[in-house]
Amino acid sequence: MLDIFNEIRDDLQAVEDELAKVVRHENPLLNETSSHLLNAGGKRLRPAFALLSGKFYNYQLKSVLPLAVALELIHMATLVHDDVVDSALTRRGKPTVKAKWGNRISMHTGDLLFAKSLLMISKYEDKPLVSKVLSKTSVKMCEGEIQQISSAYKSDQSIKDYLYRVQRKTALLIAASCQLGAVVCGAPREIYMRLRRYGYQIGIAFQVIDDILDMTADQVKLGKPIGGDLRQGIITLPVIFALKNSSNRELLVKLVEKRDKTEEEVRKAIELIRDCGGIKYSNNVVDRYINKAKKELENLPDIPAKRILVKIADFVKYRSF
Repeated sequence: MLDIFNEIRDDLQAVEDELAKVVRHENPLLNETSSHLLNAGGKRLRPAFALLSGKFYNYQLKSVLPLAVALELIHMATLVHDDVVDSALTRRGKPTVKAKWGNRISMHTGDLLFAKSLLMISKYEDKPLVSKVLSKTSVKMCEGEIQQISSAYKSDQSIKDYLYRVQRKTALLIAASCQLGAVVCGAPREIYMRLRRYGYQIGIAFQVIDDILDMTADQVKLGKPIGGDLRQGIITLPVIFALKNSSNRELLVKLVEKRDKTEEEVRKAIELIRDCGGIKYSNNVVDRYINKAKKELENLPDIPAKRILVKIADFVKYRSF
């Protein structure tokens, strides 16, 4: 992934340095929790999308930097909150904030990061579209999370239900990253809306791959136990397909709806999902979204950033973590 970002390596480092400054806090505990989360790493995909999208029109790092930092802070805040909801003890192979400091400190850490993102966004007083898009996106992200919690362990979900959830949980923030990176550099609507649509399609594909990896990845590479979604009752695309097509549907329904699954039951559910083609079907869906994303790039200027966005689309498809 780092090779793909060679073109923006120095600018991504500037984002990293600014993030370290922004999460620093005079309260030692909040400083420790925020720094722990930052040091756990991550792909920094959302800041990278913002930087690359800015390259399509009058790019200046100083124009994009506050946005790139704000996007990662929003993402980090959602991860901290997710880990509380999911009772997750590891992320990216390291203990979560929840595991080290408990629920209450985790929630306040997430709130702090989100509040700091608002400070960064406030720097764009002359570009009201930035706050408008990110505030709407944040509302929809919350809607997606609530929908996921309320639909847990329910086996009667449709693909439409799934897409409602993942577009809010993942796709809309990536879409906003691509759109607003161009917006803050002054790009016209025909450029930033193509980039937004690219980001949306990539975001859906990214989440579907995430859900596939939860059943197929090497646990060490993934950085967390596989089968986590099944344990938490999260009904993902491979599961929805399998519930409609498995020859052992009754057993699968029973396993999916069971709240306290044994490791053997999780493995059995994954086996049933794979055997009936749930993983293959989901990979085909990813292909369709990746192709749609690449299509959105065709009419954009032929610059190095465009070629990198194509490479990112391929990375999303073939990533293993």
